[in-house]
Amino acid sequence: MAENAMLKFVSTPRDMPEKRDATVRREDFHEIYAEYADQKAKEQASRCSQCGVPYCQTHCPLHNNIPDWLKLTAEGRLREAYELSQETNAFPEICGRICPQDRLCEGNCVIEQSGHGTVTIGSVEKYITDTAWENGWVQPIAPRAERSESVGIIGAGPGGLAAADRLRRAGVQVTIYDRYDRAGGLLTYGIPGFKLEKDVVMRRNEQLEKGGVEFVLNCNVGEDITFDELQAKHDAILIATGVYKSRELDAPGVGAEGIVRAIDYLTASNRKSFGDEVPEFDAGLLDAEDKRVVVIGGGDTAMDCVRTAIRQGAESVKCLYRRDKANMPGSQREVQNAEEEGVEFVWLSAPKGFTGDEVEGVMVQKMRLGAPDATGRQVPELIEGSDYVEGADLVIKALGFEPEDLPKLWGVDGLEVTRWGTIKADYKTHVTNIPGVYAAGDIVRGASLVVWAIRDGREAADAILDQFSGAAQVAAE
Repeated sequence: MAENAMLKFVSTPRDMPEKRDATVRREDFHEIYAEYADQKAKEQASRCSQCGVPYCQTHCPLHNNIPDWLKLTAEGRLREAYELSQETNAFPEICGRICPQDRLCEGNCVIEQSGHGTVTIGSVEKYITDTAWENGWVQPIAPRAERSESVGIIGAGPGGLAAADRLRRAGVQVTIYDRYDRAGGLLTYGIPGFKLEKDVVMRRNEQLEKGGVEFVLNCNVGEDITFDELQAKHDAILIATGVYKSRELDAPGVGAEGIVRAIDYLTASNRKSFGDEVPEFDAGLLDAEDKRVVVIGGGDTAMDCVRTAIRQGAESVKCLYRRDKANMPGSQREVQNAEEEGVEFVWLSAPKGFTGDEVEGVMVQKMRLGAPDATGRQVPELIEGSDYVEGADLVIKALGFEPEDLPKLWGVDGLEVTRWGTIKADYKTHVTNIPGVYAAGDIVRGASLVVWAIRDGREAADAILDQFSGAAQVAAE
């Protein structure tokens, strides 16, 4: 009887891919984890317990068939593993790199609960698809038959790209409109290369383009083309713009030179990695070199900023967060990486104001955690008389993102939004109150994870296909 390739978690310990030494990796923007070797990927995949109710799959927004492709990897059937992972996820190698697996699939792994250490699901997922690219298994999109229907997608981020992938595979004509000069949204300009190297995103953009998706870049809806023109041109519209409006601080001195938005800072850094000219970076405004850097915020965007500043050669990098480490919204794994690289976290601290016309310091007030609010999180309370000034030459505000006022921006008065400014759309079909207009991703759910945007984009694409099928059936009758 052949030996079972699985259930090796008792005899085989959890082992992540090798992480580059912090003193080395802080000098460049390359990804910090090495690739698994084939034998190591098989070994780690074999630790899966193949449990009857796979919580890893349940807690993945895409409900990836994780136990099945882990088993195929353990058995050396990598091409089948790739094909299975691609069925539920347009971009598994991207999710394998940037998903907070510690909060999703890996955080709910049954063997983790039993004390054996979770299966390294994200690293295996990344390995499977990287191997597929290397071996030419990733095939160009080739629909069995072309369809006459046309869809216009506003936004080339993960939600829009995932929808485009699904629609093109069904033969629909797809055009993506985006304000930037490269597709990818935050995958391209928001997430640093040490988490997601840009060639990984660019090859997916190229795959879509070769598969027949038309990209109209440097295009601002409402300026370069009206929403009415898009509706007249396409049979359906999908709004997948994401949320780009930065939350602001209301504090004395906040307008001082040297206080910048996280999105501007990260975009400038990523543009430099492409070799672009970035005047604000070259002039020093968005470059952390030799500066005392203070980042305000506790999410993953703040982690991206502090780790970027380290790589740019900052004199010091401090992160102010008003709660403690246990209550931080960002990935604990990212906090650990940042600490290893030399970032200092100043917990239970909030900015009260700023000194200098060109910023010289942050007036910091210390906090303590009080009673829980309605969500169960403890509310930060001010400790009187604990203020002090933290010296700073560059302050980066990483306070989260809000939706832009799209109805006003695009001149679409009839488009319904929620009280938070997000677009109101059906949670299953993603259709808005305007027939034929759909919305997906962060512009509906608020700032969230890439994996949720991918799920929303795929669901919206399926709903659009259902709309086309229904219309065709009515026409036939």
